[in-house]
Amino acid sequence: MIRLNNVHIPLDYNNEILKNKVAKELKINKAAIKNVSLFRRSIDARKKDNIYFLCSVDVETDTNEDKLIKKCKNAVKAEKFTYRVKKWNKSISPVVVGMGPAGLFAALILAQSGAKPIVIERGRDVDGRSSDVDAFWKSGILNECSNVQFGEGGAGTFSDGKLNTGTKDFRQRKVLEEFVLHGAPKEILYDAKPHIGTDKLKITVKNLRETLISLGATVMFETKLVGFDVVDGKIKSAEIEKNGKRGKIETDTIILAIGHSARDTFEMLYDKKLPIEQKAFSVGVRIEHLACEIDRAQYGKFAGNKALGTASYKLNVHTQNGRGAYTFCMCPGGRVVNASSEKGMLVTNGMSEYARDEVNSNSALLVGVNPKDYGSEHPLAGMYFQRELERKAFVLGGSDSKAPVQRVEDFLLSRKSTHVGDVVPSIKPGYTESDLTSILPKYVSDSMKEAITVMGKRLKGFDNGDAIMTGVETRSSSPIRIMRNSDTLESVAVNGLYPCGEGAGYAGGIISAAVDGIKCAEKIIDK
Repeated sequence: MIRLNNVHIPLDYNNEILKNKVAKELKINKAAIKNVSLFRRSIDARKKDNIYFLCSVDVETDTNEDKLIKKCKNAVKAEKFTYRVKKWNKSISPVVVGMGPAGLFAALILAQSGAKPIVIERGRDVDGRSSDVDAFWKSGILNECSNVQFGEGGAGTFSDGKLNTGTKDFRQRKVLEEFVLHGAPKEILYDAKPHIGTDKLKITVKNLRETLISLGATVMFETKLVGFDVVDGKIKSAEIEKNGKRGKIETDTIILAIGHSARDTFEMLYDKKLPIEQKAFSVGVRIEHLACEIDRAQYGKFAGNKALGTASYKLNVHTQNGRGAYTFCMCPGGRVVNASSEKGMLVTNGMSEYARDEVNSNSALLVGVNPKDYGSEHPLAGMYFQRELERKAFVLGGSDSKAPVQRVEDFLLSRKSTHVGDVVPSIKPGYTESDLTSILPKYVSDSMKEAITVMGKRLKGFDNGDAIMTGVETRSSSPIRIMRNSDTLESVAVNGLYPCGEGAGYAGGIISAAVDGIKCAEKIIDK
């Protein structure tokens, strides 16, 4: 099979147009083409009067493919992806803690090997969790164990379901294929910026759970890891709590795929003297614009074209104070959500359904912070830094789960907003006009002000005075790293304990977390 790169196709292409393009590029008769399929598709919008898809296409032909590759500079040999799971050779079951992408894919690989893992999740199954989240967004009454952060699917379930990643690891293909096999849209296999959407992601993670169970895994919801036993430096059991009762699971292997918001678990690990180090992360706000305005800025006269969908953006600025400011986790046609997981605190995130058809588009607008900013050398100081910002946001919003918001014009002038304009805040259960500069560190506010002005020059309308900023966003990534050996991926202190994924400080996003889960599972099977 040939992979033909750098193929330009129009937005309204179909299979025949694709075949014609391929035949022309390879200089062969179209009849010689047996099959064509997209391997990669991205949008080239550099020229607003000529937007098209830039593709890599896999081609099967009746012609000698080696000769075609020699003649065509854009053609290479296409290798079919395969992933082989090794066989499990032990009787004792490994325990996987957490059902976010890292935990789900670690459990899946283990289950496919025949390991029969025991998977525990402090939150509820995705249906029960969805009910709890909806109730919170209506009433402001928070369930601290079942919310946007905790429950089946992890924090990424209530996001945009974005799957783009910087990792080049071959295992990402395994992740994408399993997602599609379990209900995700097929285009995630070839889109350069793939997304599933919260609505479809809920179905996908539920199907993954059913597969785990069919392969012999045990799945335990509303079950929290509260400790573990170690003998001679090796894991002997996991201590769990369910419905207020404690128990133990005998095991020699625990995967800690606990997510970036499991703060009580972080404290438990610290109390057990597990080596933990501070880690840099980012804080800021969510910024919302009208989706139609972002579409026009990105696509010009092509805005609204169904083939393009709702426009996204990615911006970054190196500010004069030396900080990096950037947009993150952009949600086209989405909404800002209250993602709190602790009472008396407020944190935001962004979410989109698959259709991305909400009125506003939003993204995080973040500024990098590092251990020097935390005010302490305590390993959990970054976590306490997050908590303090979230407490201030909760109070600024009115101490009733309403979020503090501010118009961009008012933010740039450091004055409290008294009204909203064209952009209406999407967050539930409500919002309070505020002055976000009163709770953000000055270096963060100053960096964001500079960044907004610069970004407005790069993306028309980004600095629109009526754009809405909602505070605060503090959980861009984990504030800690649980130290592990680079070769075995085990804790540096405990044999059989595997810090894994975003919460442990080794990933950032759905794909990289899932890949890290797969890596940990592979190490365990090899061992």
